[in-house]
Amino acid sequence: MAGQKTNKKKSGGAPPRKKQKASYTLEKEPEKEDLLSDLDCTNEHEELKDSDEEDLGVSSHSELSSDCDDPFANDILQGSDDEVSEEGSDEDSDSDVSDIEKRARAIDDEKAREEEDAEAELQLNIKEESDEFRLPTEEELEEEAHGPPDLTNLQRRIKEIVRVLSNFKSLRQEGATRKDYVDQLKKDLSSYYGYNDFLVEALVEMFPAVELMELIEAFEKPRPICLRTNTLKTRRRDLAGVLLNRGVNLDPLRKWSKVGLVVYDSQVPIGATPEYMAGHYMLQGASSFLPVMALAPQEKERIVDMAAAPGGKTTYIAALMKNTGIIYANEMKESRLKSLTANVHRMGVTNTIICNYDGRELPKILGNNSIDRVLLDAPCSGTGVISKDESVKTSKNALDIQNCAHLQKQLILAAIDAVDPNSKSGGYIVYSTCSIMVAENEAVIDYALKKRDVKLVPCGLDFGRPGFIRFRGQHFHPTLDKTRRFYPHVHNMDGFFVAKLKKMSNKKTTSQETETLGEAKEAPGLTESNGQNSEEDGPKYQKKSVVVKEKKQLNNGHTGEKASVNEKRQKRKFPSREEIARAREEKRQAFREASSKAKTGSRGKKRKGQGKS
Repeated sequence: MAGQKTNKKKSGGAPPRKKQKASYTLEKEPEKEDLLSDLDCTNEHEELKDSDEEDLGVSSHSELSSDCDDPFANDILQGSDDEVSEEGSDEDSDSDVSDIEKRARAIDDEKAREEEDAEAELQLNIKEESDEFRLPTEEELEEEAHGPPDLTNLQRRIKEIVRVLSNFKSLRQEGATRKDYVDQLKKDLSSYYGYNDFLVEALVEMFPAVELMELIEAFEKPRPICLRTNTLKTRRRDLAGVLLNRGVNLDPLRKWSKVGLVVYDSQVPIGATPEYMAGHYMLQGASSFLPVMALAPQEKERIVDMAAAPGGKTTYIAALMKNTGIIYANEMKESRLKSLTANVHRMGVTNTIICNYDGRELPKILGNNSIDRVLLDAPCSGTGVISKDESVKTSKNALDIQNCAHLQKQLILAAIDAVDPNSKSGGYIVYSTCSIMVAENEAVIDYALKKRDVKLVPCGLDFGRPGFIRFRGQHFHPTLDKTRRFYPHVHNMDGFFVAKLKKMSNKKTTSQETETLGEAKEAPGLTESNGQNSEEDGPKYQKKSVVVKEKKQLNNGHTGEKASVNEKRQKRKFPSREEIARAREEKRQAFREASSKAKTGSRGKKRKGQGKS
């Protein structure tokens, strides 16, 4: 059957076409033989390149080469001449692509494996180093002192000490105390960041280890440049549009300020634009906005800026007052009056009187109880603006802080005396510093609360940390939590302190009254004897006069003791219990002698009066 079918198929075809095909195949036989030889050569090269494709290629091409003399093979090759070449090229290209893909995948896998191994090794090394951290010995510290500082080693050790202090119970070294870690941290911070011993110790006492590092790192970076729009001449939206067209990249400062702009970068000098020269804005730090916002000046008021230069706060007050009322812009240093005057004129302020007096003398010059509001941005140590002035790291010491605090206490008392407590809209004092030291901030406000009849009120600022109520054994007035502290690592502005006081009356607490109150607290027996004398002697005014006379005698008799006490306080050497008891006993004895003399004197006067009558 199969033979019949094939015969039918052969007979059914057109004979002339078959002849043509046969003749064509006879003519093409030598070309096909050459093709087969070329294919054999290519197969030999493929055998050397790829062992997997060797079997397939050799078997197929060997069959073709073995059937070269077969007529059926000629018939097969007759119509597949081009197909063989195309299939061969396709196979070659596919094999090349597959090889490249395999190699690329292998390389990627190897890289990923290496990265995983490196990361695992790094984590293992970090874990081993952190778990095995030990404080350096004295010999190692001596070697470091003789050689140049190793900054990488210092940085690593600082991080490790901070990590240990954050979880001291579980990570501390056996036999090492917290004081050992803190002392080493102070030394490393002084060496790495360039602080003196006093400032490092002060910062360590104020902040925990982790926050201390954040603060110090923030001091190493500059604060963003800020502008304050002068609302006397323009609006913030209009100013921002003009500066954007000049190539200044800026944004609104924060939600708490309606006039502030923060500048990221600028293609032109931001302090030399036509808008700056025309007084449309003032270059001013964000922290300098806060005291004026806390002061909240009203129109047609009498306001004093006790330390006004270079004029940023003064011109801001004038803008809020819309050039009404009177502003006394005082500056004690004559060299700074030029910048103050120039900025006042440039910003278009017309309600300001510039004066050059010592701030402590202003109540005598302007009059007591004659001012509605006072802004005292007191001169300070500048420990909150280290990013602007790095010399603070090494130039400040305990004596500088003490001198600044003494001047600040005098200035704040003068500011309180100048304010009118009966003012309808005012009676407020705002005290601010660019320092983060407690002695210049909370201690000064606590002193003012004791010396004058004032009270703390909220600053009107929704952000900022509350002030200290207790610090290193010192206890301040409980209302000091209404004051506000600002830090560069928290609020991205200079370190600042703001407090707002309300004057209640003109009452003053003299030094004699405070000393007598202190003595009454120390010696309760004195108050009892004092009460008996008052009952015997009669009216209360006699009691007061006697106490004043006795106090004068005590002051004259014990000046040497007071000087010695002050020296002890400066050296921070507290007297023993026996010395305190002895001093109290001496004061009591002197008080008894003075009271007995007063009694005898009063009885003698009475007898003389009776004799004359």
